[in-house]
Amino acid sequence: MNEKQRIEQLRRELHEHNYNYYVLNQPTISDYDFDQLLRELQELEARHPELYDANSPTQRVGSDLQTGFRQVAHKYPMLSLANTYSEQEVSQWYESVSRGLGGEPFEVCCELKYDGLSISLTYVRGRLVQAVTRGDGVHGDDVTQNVRTIRSIPLAVRPSAGAPHPAPEEFEIRGEILMPWASFERLNREREAAGEPLFANPRNAASGTLKSLDPRVVASRQLDAYLYYLLGDDLPADGHYENLEAARAWGFKISEGMRKAATVDEVFSFINYWDKERRNLPVATDGIVLKVNSLRQQRVLGFTAKSPRWAIAYKFKAERACTRLLEVTFQVGRTGAVTPVANMEPVQLAGTTVRRATLNNEDFIRSLDLHIGDMVYVEKGGEIIPKIVGVNTDERPAGARPVQFISRCPECGTPLQHTTPLPSAGGAGGGAVGAVGAEAAAWYCPNDAGCPPQIKGRIEHFVSRKAMNILGLGPEIIEDYYRRGLIHDAADLYDLRVEQINGDGSRTKSAQNIVNAIQQSREVPFERVVFALGIRFVGETSARLLARHFKSMDALMQAGLEDLQEVEGIGEVMAKSIISYFHNARNRQIVERLRGYGLQFALTAGQTAAASDKLAGLSIVISGVFAHHSRDEYKHIIEQNGGKNVGSISSKTSFILAGDNMGPAKLQKAGKLGIRIVAEDEFLDMIE
Repeated sequence: MNEKQRIEQLRRELHEHNYNYYVLNQPTISDYDFDQLLRELQELEARHPELYDANSPTQRVGSDLQTGFRQVAHKYPMLSLANTYSEQEVSQWYESVSRGLGGEPFEVCCELKYDGLSISLTYVRGRLVQAVTRGDGVHGDDVTQNVRTIRSIPLAVRPSAGAPHPAPEEFEIRGEILMPWASFERLNREREAAGEPLFANPRNAASGTLKSLDPRVVASRQLDAYLYYLLGDDLPADGHYENLEAARAWGFKISEGMRKAATVDEVFSFINYWDKERRNLPVATDGIVLKVNSLRQQRVLGFTAKSPRWAIAYKFKAERACTRLLEVTFQVGRTGAVTPVANMEPVQLAGTTVRRATLNNEDFIRSLDLHIGDMVYVEKGGEIIPKIVGVNTDERPAGARPVQFISRCPECGTPLQHTTPLPSAGGAGGGAVGAVGAEAAAWYCPNDAGCPPQIKGRIEHFVSRKAMNILGLGPEIIEDYYRRGLIHDAADLYDLRVEQINGDGSRTKSAQNIVNAIQQSREVPFERVVFALGIRFVGETSARLLARHFKSMDALMQAGLEDLQEVEGIGEVMAKSIISYFHNARNRQIVERLRGYGLQFALTAGQTAAASDKLAGLSIVISGVFAHHSRDEYKHIIEQNGGKNVGSISSKTSFILAGDNMGPAKLQKAGKLGIRIVAEDEFLDMIE
C-alpha cells in the first residue's frame, strides 16, 4: 500500500470512528488509538500537500484563518413555524389539516424541537460543500469552515452498502446546531474563572460560537447537531419520517425521539411524554414540532406568507422553581446603566443550574417588594433567561431587610443619576431608537471617562463587527490591554505596536494580525464610524441616517437640536444625547485623535455622487427573493435615493419591490389596497 492509498484508508477509518463516537455514542476504539491514527494521517498529509482535502478528519480542529462571513441565498427559503402553547390550538391545527386534505387520511411526524441555531447543509456527490445559517430566511451566512469542526456532522456521507436507499447526487439537510448542557456549563465555569461575562443559555453560546471568526474556537467548544429535514429532487420516499430514517443510515444524527402519529390522541401522548422526559436529554429543547408526514400532502396544504400550513411548533410552558434569595449585587454596563442581579441558592431549572437572575431595575424590585432571604419563584422565559416572577411572602424570615438600590457606582464610587436629564458627559450608549423608553427607569454612573466597565465596554463596542470590525479584539484581549495600561480609550488602539502586545514573545503572529486589523479599520465607511463612537441611544440605523444626512463628522458635531430633529427617526432625547456627547471635552479629544489616525470622517465622493432624491417621500416594502442584489443591498439603495424602507403593507405604502416567491398574503393585501407591484428590473430602471 502506497502513502496515497494509506491516506485514503485512514480518512475512511477515522470518519467511521467519528460516526461511532459522536452520532451513535458507541466508540469501537480507545481515544489513544484514535489519536494515533489521526497523528499518522496528519504526518502523511504534511508530506503530501497535493492531496489536501477540506473534508479530511484532520481539518476538524479548524485553522487560524480569520475571515468575515459571506452571505449566500438559500435554494429553498428557510421559513419559521407557527407557534402554539395550548393543546386546543394543536387540535385546531390538526382539524385544519384534515379539512385542507379534504378528509384524506394523514400521518403526523412528531419531533423534539431543539433549542439551537438553525443550519442548512448541502452535500454534493456525498461530500459536505456548504453550511449556511437561517439568516433572514432568504439569505444566510456561509459558516462552512466552522461547521466542519463539529464532529457529529459528517464531512462525507457513509458508504451506502448498508443503507436501503443511496444518498442522492445532491441534497440539502437541515437541523439545529446545539451546545450540550455539559459543554455549556464547562464553558461558563471557564469564563467565570477568567472574569468574563457568562452566556445566558446554550442557544446563545452555540450561536456566538458558530459566528466566531476563529474555527479553532468552534472546535474547542464541542458543539453538537441534530438533523430534521431533508430536501432535494431525488429523495428516497414520499414520507418525511422515512427520508430521515434513510439519512440516519447515511451517517446523520437524527433524533431517536421521532415518532409517527395516526391520530390527534397519539400526538398528545407524544407531547405529554416529552414534557417530562426532555429534562433527561443532554441538550436543550423547548417544544415539539408536528409535521404532516407525506411530502405530497405537504404540497397540497402549501404555505401562508410566513410559515407552512403542514407544520406547527408546540412550545412547552416555562418551568418554574423556588429558591432563596441570598443577596443582590449590581453590575455596570458600557452605557453606565446599573443593573441589579439576584444571587440565589443554586436550583435546577430547565436542565441547568441557575444561580443568578437579572432584576431589570429599581421599579421592578419595588413591584416585587423583594427582601434578602425571601423564597423567590424563578422561571426561564421561553426556556432561556432566568427571571424572578414572584415571592412567597409566607416564608419571609423574621427581620428580613428590603432590597435597597445603591446610590453610588459599585465600580468607581460616583453618585448615580437617573437617565434624564442626560449626564453632562453625554454617555456612550449604542442602542436603537427604541431603547430610549426602555432605559427610562434606569440609574446611571455618569463617570464615563473613569469607570472601568464603561471604558472597556465602549472599546468592545468600537471594535465590534457592525462598528469598526477589528478582528481578534475580543473582551478578554481588551481586558488584558486595559489591565496592562496599553489602552484607556478607543483612540489608543491606533497607537498599539506588535512589541507592546506580544507579551512573552510567543504571540508574534496573532499580535501582528491584530495590528494589521486595526490599521485596516481606517477604511471602514463613515456611517459605521458614527455608530462606533457609541453615542447613547444612537444605534446602527440611526447612525446611518445621521451620516447620510450630515455627510461629515464636522457637520454632525456642529448640528443643533432642530438640525438633528430634521432627520427622520431622530427624536428630542436622541438629539440631546448627540449634542451632549460632542460637547464633552474628552469625547471631542477622542474624536479628533481618531481623525488624526485617518478614519473615514465623511461620505466618499462616490457615495455622495451616487445619492439622489428619485425615491424621496416614497415608503417601500421589499418582499421576495432577488437576482441582482440582496434584500439588505436594496434597503441601502432605497435609502440612498431618498426612500424609506417599511416592513408592512398599509395604505401609506407607495409600492412593493417584489422579487420571486413573494408571499401570497402580501399579494392579496396589496391587491385590496391597490398598492403597485414593482419588479426588480423595473425598479433598477426607475433609479437608473
